[in-house]
Amino acid sequence: MIDRYDWAGGQEALWRFGPADGPVVALALPPFEEANRTRTFAVGLLRALAERGVGSMLPDLPGQGDSLIPTEAASLSDWRAAFAAACATSGRPVIAASIRGGALIDGEADVAGRWQLSPQPGARLVRELHRVAKTAGEADSGEAVVMLSGNRIARPLLDALAAAVPAVTHPVRVVRLGTDPAPADLRIDAAPLWRRAEPGDDRVLAEELADDLAAWSRACAGI
Repeated sequence: MIDRYDWAGGQEALWRFGPADGPVVALALPPFEEANRTRTFAVGLLRALAERGVGSMLPDLPGQGDSLIPTEAASLSDWRAAFAAACATSGRPVIAASIRGGALIDGEADVAGRWQLSPQPGARLVRELHRVAKTAGEADSGEAVVMLSGNRIARPLLDALAAAVPAVTHPVRVVRLGTDPAPADLRIDAAPLWRRAEPGDDRVLAEELADDLAAWSRACAGI
């Protein structure tokens, strides 16, 4: 179901899945191009959660997705405030789930727990943006708004992202893919969708992650 939520800067779209009772998972996608590459997979994951009796929401953030706010007007503080506002609409125990750089966004939300898929520090995210831009022949002009990976990004957002780290407020569960050497509570042998040149999907991975996320959500909510 497509819904909308209000935050201090306006109103954004919100997708809702699954039952209207019990815990609800709020998913934060990674920013910029990785959001496009993972959105289809993310929707499949949330639908798989619904099949397991767990509700979920996927909010658009200011300057991302179908938001009417230009990408260059986005800020990390607005993303965090908007995500927290979306979570507050549920009236139920919320588990903040995130993919990659999405783990930089949920820190201000009032949640019962966190579940992070391959969480990425902001400094690494910014380095990757610059690397991809350099490969594409883009250059950091030093101006207030920078074109990176096809996105016009304000310098304050880049600076804020570079200093940001994933929220580690407990309880938190970290899942990683393949040979990623970083610490994890669960490691699954699967290819990272965010590395693909085009948007993709992995139904088998979505089902496996949904099993883990559903169990974690119920444990965090005490159900």
